[in-house]
Amino acid sequence: MKILIASDIHGSIKYCRQLFDAAKREEVDKILLLGDLLYHGPRNDLPDEYAPKEVISLLNEHKDMIFAVRGNCDTEVDQMVLDFPILADYCIIPVGKRIMYATHGHHYNPQNPPKLSRGDILLNGHTHVTAYDRGEDFYYFNPGSVSIPKENTNRGYIIFENDRFTWKTLEGTAFNEIIL
Repeated sequence: MKILIASDIHGSIKYCRQLFDAAKREEVDKILLLGDLLYHGPRNDLPDEYAPKEVISLLNEHKDMIFAVRGNCDTEVDQMVLDFPILADYCIIPVGKRIMYATHGHHYNPQNPPKLSRGDILLNGHTHVTAYDRGEDFYYFNPGSVSIPKENTNRGYIIFENDRFTWKTLEGTAFNEIIL
């Protein structure tokens, strides 16, 4: 299975469209969204083409390929307008003999990790900063932000397929790869 992993759309229809263009180009089976789908939150400037209602429509058009976890800007009201579940704080995905623990990052993150076994993967967004680390106890991966990247990182996503994580810009340029 080929999964596109992204985070922090924050209501930008411009970058949400680019994300789905990438999903089509990559021919992915599923899209894992790591939260903060519709709203920008009080700490962020408005992203380009801020249009949460249009983002709702586009996400709902692709509901069968999306699974998501809740971000700190996502609310129960958001669940009322989205046609796929978004209120889980995390999901666990088996990856061979490891698990991938996917969460937004405002509760569990590298500084406060969940209970993981050696070699497991912690995957989160929230920081808006692309990250990858082969830590002593677990791997840590962050796709950065689709719409409001920080610390001079790219707008982008991760492609996960066959134990391979590839970080790409929204335009599709690969800039890092880790094979488990």
